[in-house]
Amino acid sequence: MGTNPEISQHYPKQIALDETLVQTGPQFLRLKPGGVPQIRQVPLRLMGAGDKAKILEFADTLPEEDLLFLHSDISDPAAVDDWIEDIERGTTVTLLAEPDRHLAGYASLHVNPLRWTHKVGEISMHITPDWRSRGLGEGLCTEIMALAGTLELRKMTAQMVADHKSARALFEREGFHVEALLPDWVEDRNGNCRDLLLMTYELRIPGHHGRELRH
Repeated sequence: MGTNPEISQHYPKQIALDETLVQTGPQFLRLKPGGVPQIRQVPLRLMGAGDKAKILEFADTLPEEDLLFLHSDISDPAAVDDWIEDIERGTTVTLLAEPDRHLAGYASLHVNPLRWTHKVGEISMHITPDWRSRGLGEGLCTEIMALAGTLELRKMTAQMVADHKSARALFEREGFHVEALLPDWVEDRNGNCRDLLLMTYELRIPGHHGRELRH
């Protein structure tokens, strides 16, 4: 099945990040005092079957603490194989951000084909430490939300362990709100139980036209 042609036609592309923007805790981005906008173009492309080795290399660069926060263990080749199978089935779309030809982060849109949830998408993403607080997470989230609009989804969800405060802050800046907190709902790679935070975003709001994909 593969990626929807309506999505494929928009990639590869570049997104513009203003590197003079800084993050101040949970507040929105602001310009550094006296800063002049410095726009950097970051290439985005769709992940495919040939990216298994790149994802495993990416996982090797992540701190151990980061791996604890991920839904699946992307350092496990079998888990990456399952990810690629989901892409080839058309239930997952993943964007790779590659400034300087190195993978700096990814964002995925997952759709469950079951009838009662087929209009609900889930976003997951991860950014390398040296590219955080530089707008890449927001840029990838914006792209995924536009993809959701292209697929005519009704709602978006984001799931994370409650300890992952930076992820929660990013999604709150993008308009998500907390829907539920589920105690001891997930188990990390070390076998420890953690609380799960479920956040949602309504894509179909009267008078709201959503975000659009741009070339």
